[in-house]
Amino acid sequence: MKSIIIGLVIAISGFSYSQNCSYIFLGEVKDFHDGTPIESATIYIKESDKYIISDFDGKFRIENLCSGTLTLTISHIGCETKTVSYTIDNDVFKIISLEHHLEELNEVVVNSHLKTEGTSIEKTINKADLEKYTDKSLGDALNSVSGVSSLNTGNTIVKPMIHGLHSSRLLIINNNVRMFDQEWGDEHAPNIDINSSNKVEVIKGANTLKYGSDAIGGLILVQPKKYVAQDSLFGSTMLSLNSNGRGGNINSELVKTYKSGFYGRIQASYKQFGDFKAPDYYLTNSGLKNSNASARIGYRTFEKGFDAYYSVVSNEFAILQASHIGNVGDLVAAINSREPRVIEDFSYNIDYPKQNILHHLAKIEAYKRFKNFGKLSVQYDMQINRRKEFDLRRGNLADTPVIDLRLFTNSLQTNLNIDAIDNLKIDTGLLVRYQQNDAVSGTGISPLIPDFQKYDASIYMIGNYDLNESSEISAGARYDFTRIEAEKRYNLTDWNDTYNYDELFPQFETNNIDNSKILTRPEFTFHNISANLGYSKQFNSDISLFVNYGLATRVPNPSELFSDGLHHSAARIETGLLTLNKEIANKFVASLERNNQNFGFSISPYFKAINDYIQLIPVGITTTIRGAFPVWEYNQINAQIFGVDIDVNKKITDKFNYKGSISLLKGENLSQDIPLIHMPSTNFTNSISYYNDELNQLSINLIHKTVLQQNKFPDYNFYTFNPILQEDVYVDISSTPPAYSLFSFNSSVSFKAFKTGTLKLELNVENLFNTKYNEYLNRQRYFANELGRNINLKIKINY
Repeated sequence: MKSIIIGLVIAISGFSYSQNCSYIFLGEVKDFHDGTPIESATIYIKESDKYIISDFDGKFRIENLCSGTLTLTISHIGCETKTVSYTIDNDVFKIISLEHHLEELNEVVVNSHLKTEGTSIEKTINKADLEKYTDKSLGDALNSVSGVSSLNTGNTIVKPMIHGLHSSRLLIINNNVRMFDQEWGDEHAPNIDINSSNKVEVIKGANTLKYGSDAIGGLILVQPKKYVAQDSLFGSTMLSLNSNGRGGNINSELVKTYKSGFYGRIQASYKQFGDFKAPDYYLTNSGLKNSNASARIGYRTFEKGFDAYYSVVSNEFAILQASHIGNVGDLVAAINSREPRVIEDFSYNIDYPKQNILHHLAKIEAYKRFKNFGKLSVQYDMQINRRKEFDLRRGNLADTPVIDLRLFTNSLQTNLNIDAIDNLKIDTGLLVRYQQNDAVSGTGISPLIPDFQKYDASIYMIGNYDLNESSEISAGARYDFTRIEAEKRYNLTDWNDTYNYDELFPQFETNNIDNSKILTRPEFTFHNISANLGYSKQFNSDISLFVNYGLATRVPNPSELFSDGLHHSAARIETGLLTLNKEIANKFVASLERNNQNFGFSISPYFKAINDYIQLIPVGITTTIRGAFPVWEYNQINAQIFGVDIDVNKKITDKFNYKGSISLLKGENLSQDIPLIHMPSTNFTNSISYYNDELNQLSINLIHKTVLQQNKFPDYNFYTFNPILQEDVYVDISSTPPAYSLFSFNSSVSFKAFKTGTLKLELNVENLFNTKYNEYLNRQRYFANELGRNINLKIKINY
């Protein structure tokens, strides 16, 4: 036995001594983008639990290696840490590339102040602030940004405006997908659940060419969260309850991440409100129901990855019953009355008139980085929007929508980011898009918007160059091709006599004439050139100057070209014009900013000159079978808009802070020397906050907002004959409501509820003193007051 053991020991020893442990590993650490060596990178050798440092040339050497696996973890300040493994069976030489551009890492830095576009004028609403609006809309959240207001239909349909411009003049990008959801309508709100986003960025300047050429107003980026590559499972649930409307919202999300770079997220929310209440009465038929869900999976490393996303948004909005007029007498009575003509007890019922909208969005995006070159991304996205608008109807058509539109949009786009050249970054890309609108038959009414097909193709290039360590310049250009093909029937009288289309567009005519209506097939082709130029200067650690110029072009949307009939949810006749030209805007924006917690500010003046500005204005009243309605027509003028946004923050003490903002704007119709319609008035906000981190993160805020009366408005008032009174009556649809001031209060506190989670409680009071007021930019201001006091309680659990 002893001899056997000795033999085994000798055999094992002989094997050990025969193993070759004289291999050498030579490594070189380089920048992924331009191949320059990275000095003083830390290399951790897992097998020997030792650290070494790369030299001036980025090189390092490991000696006396045995056969087997060598695992290295390479890190460097400002770089993404990288772990690599190699099989050692000989001497080895490897080049290891690290990402050494800080802007690539900002997606995992929670408190980053880096801009999406380096020379742009941006404002960001982070996740914590978005959660204050969990039971409200994107438009409500954006109203907290200076220079941003909204065009409302009641309090539930909120359409964002930037510097007085909205609808097709704003680009809304949701998860890198441009939203198309019949945004042309004044009472068509974006179909986005803010609970599915991580932050919202408002870009007021001209740096929008990557996303489109027609952002005359600006750009709204709804951004998802970028997850750190680690093994983790976390989520949250938030419940929000409100006294006004006796409803609220519940939202839950669950996220799973992996160290390998894979991640997944699911999210869902449900919101319901009954009739809301003004200070003195209920707003009959003003409730809503929203059901929303989203799912996301992906894989992300520095060099490659993909992201797949799907969301569905289902909205049901009641339209204030008192806002639907039957004749000119109703309109005059509503304007002159202090109360709505219909006031009933509280109810959760959503009756006619109402809107039903279902919006599907899906996208898949993949990217790949190439050494010493850049990053290539490819994305396909698809949207389906179904909009139904219901009116007060009788008989067999009582439950049939008066407008039923199905909009299908799909896009394919590529983006190439070239960052291998020192101090220069180039973005270039291509886009093709196909869109089809189907005016679903069976409504019993001629469609307001006809069937059409729209084709888009675009190419752009943007360059950002660092002049020095404190200055950057950017420039870009974009070309867009657009073709619209429609099919629509016109009254022969309108086609031949009212608009002379038979002489202007004989090529659109067919020989199909039925019941005094002619079938036409309009076709339009547009070629657009857009450009931008930006400059930024960092004067010291916290003061910066940003200057932007942009040339933006926007083609008329199908609503502006083809509208012809009663827009029921807007309670007016709308008439388009085939002779409309594209809008051309020159935009100048500047901003002087100080980013300092003790005392910070931003002063942002802007000027926009818009040739062939398309506006929708009231021109009178006409009588239909449904009743008498105001007539609004599209026309074109030359316009200019200028103003300034000012933000200030001041640290009063360690626990008290002040924030204030003011927005001033003036819009002018240069062609007629009158003010532009629907321009927001001067408004300012002041808030004082208290925060104590040691007292369970206690936060208390008091906010005061004042909106002055808009004294610069066009006079589109008119006289019309009232058949009941048998006399002409004066219809004042232009005069603006008086100024108002609102106070609101909010507070929150957080507790460590269990081992790995927190519980956050939040109490908010809106319109603290139950003030009675009307908002000029609310389309229902003729019919009812705005909302009275609302008490809101939010409960959030992080787990």
